[in-house]
This record gives sequence, C-alpha cells and structure tokens, in this order.
Amino acid sequence: MFLISKLVWILGQPLSLAFLLVFFALLAGLLRWRALSLFASAGGALILFVTLYTTAGNLLMQGLEQRFPKPAADPENLQCMIVLGGAFENEVNTARHAIEFNGGADRFVEALRLAQKFPQSRILVSGGDGSISGIYEGDAAASERFFPLFGVDRDRLIEERQSRTTFENAVNTKEFLAGQGLSHCLLITSGFHMPRSVGIFRKLGIDIVPWPTDYRTDGQVRPGLDFTQPNLNAQNMATAIREWYGLVGYYLAGRTSELYPG
Repeated sequence: MFLISKLVWILGQPLSLAFLLVFFALLAGLLRWRALSLFASAGGALILFVTLYTTAGNLLMQGLEQRFPKPAADPENLQCMIVLGGAFENEVNTARHAIEFNGGADRFVEALRLAQKFPQSRILVSGGDGSISGIYEGDAAASERFFPLFGVDRDRLIEERQSRTTFENAVNTKEFLAGQGLSHCLLITSGFHMPRSVGIFRKLGIDIVPWPTDYRTDGQVRPGLDFTQPNLNAQNMATAIREWYGLVGYYLAGRTSELYPG
C-alpha cells in the first residue's frame, strides 16, 4: 500500500499529468492520430494553465484549512500533544547532521511554544522515514536534537520512529498513548492535513483535540486568475491534490468513516 501510494502520487500530481499528456500528444502525432494528439495537447495545456495561473489550488487548500478552525485560546491545562512528522528536510539532516525544516516547520514551532508554556506536558512526535528508500532519519529522530536546544527536557519526548504514512502515524501513536497512559492530546499538524488526520484518528477511536497550524492561505481566496506567483500556485495545487488523493483513498480503503471530515 505504501509503495502504491508513492507511485500514484508520482504519476498523478498535476505537473506529471501535464507531462504525460504532452508525451502522449507527441506519440499520437508521430502515429498520425491527429485528433488524439490535439486532445492530449489541449489537456496538458489546460492543466498547466489552471495549476500555474489561477487560484484553483489556493481555493482547494483554503477549503482544507477551514475544516477545523484553530481554537481561539490555548487550553487551560495540557497533558500531552501529538506532533505529526513532515516538517524536517530529512535527506539534508541525515547527510549534514543538521536541523533543517521545510514549509511545515510551524508544526514544531507551535509544539515548542506549547511545551514551554505547559512544562508538565508530554510531546509525542510521530514520524519515521517516509521515503521509498527508507535510508533517512525521520522527524521523530530529528526532534530529539531540536527540542533540547530550547530547554525542553528529552524525558518529555516520546518518539515514534516507524511510521511512514498518516495512517501509520495514527496506528503507532495509539499504541504509544496506551503505553504511557495518555489521552485527550492536542493533535498538531498542518491545517490542510488536519481533515485526513482527524478522520483516521477518529476511526481508530483516539481521543484528540485538533490543533491546526502551518496555514498556506489567508482564508480570503476567491476564484480568479493569478499570474503573479505561478510557482506558489503550483505548489499549493499539488499539496491540495495530494491531500484529496489521500482523503479519497483512505475513505475507499475503510481507514476513515467520512470522505471529508470536519
């Protein structure tokens, strides 16, 4: 299932689909299938235009981010928090023995803020190496170096190092929580990733409080054209489409009870 999901994403992301359509158009042209060549060319061009020069990706991202609004105030007490991996540049960290973040860094920045505010709380970091090769350290391993730099004792950390997917995050986290006698933890992950995460945790009966962070939109995106930031538009489109692949796939596989948890 893990390898299948990786392959589906490699081939199914918007820019890959556009490339495949262009390739098919060239092949169809060589075989003198004129109608098919024109159709594939038009499809590839349409995908590129919508991905690069419209707000479609940002709208999809915004919808995901708004499913679980962040509480207006911090909790009065905090026993534990679950931080889902996906924030560290694991290939770079493994090679350079460093602490480098990607765009999901807010997951750990928010966890650090809460950890300092609630010094009695435990921090469960769930995240192994999600690459196909499996040769890199994961977020849980990197967190062991990150949190102590800011005064958070290693004894407060619970490291779940085996998970490669969101489903494995939830399954393995459930075992760790039971072993530590912890419940009603905050679930910290990116806003766009929260619907899928909550759906899985609910299905497994894990008692959590959604605590979204790492927002990619301002919440005021409207349908339209946007020629100012094609790279960002493409990135948000790819991220949102990937989440929807996950939502649909997990729902069809019975790993969530709702297609679009909210």
